[in-house]
Amino acid sequence: MTKSIKNAIVIGATGLVGKALIEQLQQNPNCEKITAIVRRESADFKHLSKVEQFVIEDFLLLNDQDVSGYSHAFSCLGSTIKKAGSKQAFYNIDFEINAHFADLFEMTETHFLLVSALGASASSPIFYNQVKGKLEQYIQKLDLYRISILQPSLLIGERQEKRTMEGAMQSAYLKVSHLVPNSFKYKPVTADQVAHTMVEAAQTQTENFEIYDNLRILNAQ
Repeated sequence: MTKSIKNAIVIGATGLVGKALIEQLQQNPNCEKITAIVRRESADFKHLSKVEQFVIEDFLLLNDQDVSGYSHAFSCLGSTIKKAGSKQAFYNIDFEINAHFADLFEMTETHFLLVSALGASASSPIFYNQVKGKLEQYIQKLDLYRISILQPSLLIGERQEKRTMEGAMQSAYLKVSHLVPNSFKYKPVTADQVAHTMVEAAQTQTENFEIYDNLRILNAQ
């Protein structure tokens, strides 16, 4: 049985995917309320009638009462080792905060949706992918009503913060993107494509657990 997106809560709301997701939820006729969890108020959401901003400096201080009553919870929070400043700081964001957010929805009827990454594996020699894989494993073990995990490749879009390497890769890719078929599993995807897939999964998924790999994101209609 599917559940319409009546009210949604989003962590990582000011990131590339988070902002695209909130814009799409704003346009969804079934969605009545969107709560964006932010460290400080963002002007990006002030023109959106369905959005309220929940300001909290430390996301680890979120509690059960803060997140109760939502039909869907979207976790779009992610960083990089360079931006975080160290491997430990990256782990604290990408694993600890996302895991804590998921914990809050145990034994509820909230559909939990997570943006992970292509190549996520707890046994990966690449630290980034290893952390993503460990987070996926952790979330699968929780007593959650329904879980959707998205595994996009390189994300295309304009970020607020500067990511030099990622920006260079985007520029190089955009020059040849028309030559890359949608059957190529590593083909970069846009934030809008990821957000669209999240919304579709939220509205149509009937399985308790499902992974949306990069090809499904690329070819989602």
